[in-house]
Amino acid sequence: MDKSNTAATAIDFDQMPTLGDVARYQARVRPDQLALVFEGRETTYAEFDRHTNQVANALVAAGLTKGQRIAYLGKNSDHYFELMFGALKAGVVIAPIGWRLAPPEVAYIVGDSDAVMLFVGPEVADQAAAIAPDLPNLKIVAMEPNDRGWPTFEAWRDAQPDSDPGVAIDDTDIAVQLYTSGTTGRPKGAMLMHRNLLGGRKLAAAAGLAWNDWGPEDVSLVAMPVSHIGGTGWGIVGLVNGAKGVVAREFDPFKVLDFIEQDRISKMFMVPAALQIVVRQPRAREVDYSRLKYILYGASPIPLDLLRECMEVFGCGFCQQYGMTETTGTIVYLPPEDHDPAGNARMRAAGLPMPGVEIKIIDDAGNSLPTGEVGEVAIRSVANMAGYWKLPEATTATMGADGWLRSGDAGYLDADGYLFIHDRVKDMIISGAENIYPAEVESAVYGHPDVAEVAVIGVPDAQWGEAVKAIVVAKPGTNPTPADIIAFARTRIAAFKAPKSVDFIDILPRNPSGKILRRELREPFWAGHTRRVN
Repeated sequence: MDKSNTAATAIDFDQMPTLGDVARYQARVRPDQLALVFEGRETTYAEFDRHTNQVANALVAAGLTKGQRIAYLGKNSDHYFELMFGALKAGVVIAPIGWRLAPPEVAYIVGDSDAVMLFVGPEVADQAAAIAPDLPNLKIVAMEPNDRGWPTFEAWRDAQPDSDPGVAIDDTDIAVQLYTSGTTGRPKGAMLMHRNLLGGRKLAAAAGLAWNDWGPEDVSLVAMPVSHIGGTGWGIVGLVNGAKGVVAREFDPFKVLDFIEQDRISKMFMVPAALQIVVRQPRAREVDYSRLKYILYGASPIPLDLLRECMEVFGCGFCQQYGMTETTGTIVYLPPEDHDPAGNARMRAAGLPMPGVEIKIIDDAGNSLPTGEVGEVAIRSVANMAGYWKLPEATTATMGADGWLRSGDAGYLDADGYLFIHDRVKDMIISGAENIYPAEVESAVYGHPDVAEVAVIGVPDAQWGEAVKAIVVAKPGTNPTPADIIAFARTRIAAFKAPKSVDFIDILPRNPSGKILRRELREPFWAGHTRRVN
């Protein structure tokens, strides 16, 4: 490696108005530094720039023009990021699809996105083959060698020149179309502009937040699925900041510790469900974490007891990230200095707005609510999506006409501007006219020494309308009783919030991003009811 690249270099965001410019800029500034590492394959920033030029030229040669869509179906790969940045140099929008989806779900997203090409990882070749007959005009490229006659990515890419395609791209052009998890109804394609993905990064860098400082010595672990903002967005952050990104094909808790040790990971993002699995590994307390600077976590609430355990084991800085696909990821952060192993009130908060982000709490009519009062969280920032693909009514319902995006989350702001999240508005339980938020009850139950995981739902109750039920996964070798758990919860929260009943389950249903599917847990209890509230 060129030793001159080991010195810290300030990132000039003005030279990166679009994502394609990120590859160009980093190739000029640190050409010989590693950009991506994947299963032994290493790519420098100069190679990344050339490869993305080839991808762009291949898409143009295939007849694609600005604004058209391609789809990616597969696990994580360095080649995914080459495909994405190459598409963006050509003005083509990429729609990554969750590899765990069933063929009908994949077919829906491919069809809804109007994708004209589908890039397929080896683990999902069967799903792609299953939908191909219903999409006869869809061109398929395999990311790795295959026996189906599909062209392979590297051969398809390398058949083109590595000269810059020279397509004019504006920062308001759509770059990525990420489909929401679709826990209710059909998934919606959130359209994210270049400005959404880069504007917030520029403001955050200018603010000088220590946990957000990056240097060429930093090594990022990209372990969350690229079909979600936690995977694609985190990968982009590392490339924008000129760091080395170690791409994990998929999240494997046993391999995460190996990555930390062998690849000298300094920063990573994980959802709490993933952190819990990693920290509970038998050898988690034997690993050398001296290179690990920060763990960023988010996507779902984290119980305080789990947070304390992670802080003790990993010994690094922790920073909570709150956001959603529609806000291009993080728009609120809880800084490391607010993480106290002894516990404090702020550790229950989502945190403070990121630079350039405005937060307010509104009622059902859209009126601003005062400090401390619970309502829906609304956001205004450069990172708010352009809208939902082909869904103008849904876009208007979420974004309104005033520029404030309705999050669907219930929360409040304290006197210091910290945002506290109670839960999804739709998950709120109303029992005896009292509003109860599952996340608060889950945090109380989680601290029980025999509880590994918990989800809280509302079930029909003849007297109170809804009653609080806890669905618990017990720790191996323990045998807690409902009475024990209810009594424990009542020591932490008001009696009316505590569970009235407890069921035990072997594993909680989750979507690929780690969020608990409360709808699946609720369904058996509400079967036969015309409404899901009482």
